[in-house]
Amino acid sequence: MNEQDPNQAPDDLLSGELLSGESLSNPSSSLGGASGDAAAAGNQPARVGAFSPTQKSPKFEKVESLFHEITREVGKIFVGQDELVLGTLTALFAGGHVLIESVPGLGKTLFVRTLGRVLGCDFGRIQFTADLMPSDITGAPVFDMQNSEFRFRAGPVFTQLLLADEINRSPAKTHAALLEIMQEYSVTIDGTSHAVPQPFLVMATQNPLESEGTYNLPEAQLDRFMLKLKVDYPSEEQEAEVLKLHSRQVDLSQRLQDEVRTVTNPDGVRSLIQLCASVNVEDSLVAYINRVVRATRNWPAFHIGASPRAGLSLMQCARTLAAFSGRDYAIPDDVVEIAVPALRHRVQLSAEAEIEGRDVDEELSAMIRGIEVPRD
Repeated sequence: MNEQDPNQAPDDLLSGELLSGESLSNPSSSLGGASGDAAAAGNQPARVGAFSPTQKSPKFEKVESLFHEITREVGKIFVGQDELVLGTLTALFAGGHVLIESVPGLGKTLFVRTLGRVLGCDFGRIQFTADLMPSDITGAPVFDMQNSEFRFRAGPVFTQLLLADEINRSPAKTHAALLEIMQEYSVTIDGTSHAVPQPFLVMATQNPLESEGTYNLPEAQLDRFMLKLKVDYPSEEQEAEVLKLHSRQVDLSQRLQDEVRTVTNPDGVRSLIQLCASVNVEDSLVAYINRVVRATRNWPAFHIGASPRAGLSLMQCARTLAAFSGRDYAIPDDVVEIAVPALRHRVQLSAEAEIEGRDVDEELSAMIRGIEVPRD
């Protein structure tokens, strides 16, 4: 396999010989358990006419190759968890952030470190605790004794891939410190705006098992996350592979250096984000996305439906999934595949549905199946 210079210009990453041409099958299944083709929704054929998935663009086939190469390199260190890998890459190249719900010990920090190495991006980690202050995240002015003046000392948020571990263990004022950063990609201190390096991705985690000492994330912040991913325990085969790979007490930094190849750089990632944003979405598919989002506001099991930002997330993620498949146009299958992760944290079950023990994901899947899919 040819070595890729991590300092290669972003234009070369798109127009030059990107990879060695090795084929790698998509390692992921449907996100969020949204199984099956979009044709299952409303019993309408999704893959006809303008939505044929077989027509690929040469330019976007290079994006598909890069996606497979990224997952291949990540897989050398990080085993399994296909939904986490696909969802995180989708959010990254769609310009969003992810909220991850999982129990401890599933390798989220390892994943961020590995992904940072593969993408040539800086990574950081913040452990959220009850006494964490906003300035501990953003940074604060400090007095420079030598120059007799205040200067801004950047906090740990000034990175490119940020793991916000157990974000729900901090109070609301600390959560709020991330709002401007996630939306505006900048921090304002004493009236001065400081831009965070881009690309910028927040991966926030929360433990679904423990509620003592935690704070519910406000709806305003939940809506800032493009996707909510649920990560479960690995399969028996995957867990055995984890034991083989990581039980020898070998220095992880050395392994990342020796075994994992950097396939792009921050400029290349930013260029690919712009390219994914150029994927075409037909008006009929826009109307379908709009129907899906608006249906959450009238679904009997939901007390609160999704906001217009949910539609934007669906559009951006559908474009990115299309680019990952080598297409320059999105199809209904792209929307259906990402719909549950994009909506599950933006809706709330009604009191009656909670008493009856209904599941948000199941309700969303049932709702989507009842919405007619566009033919062309």
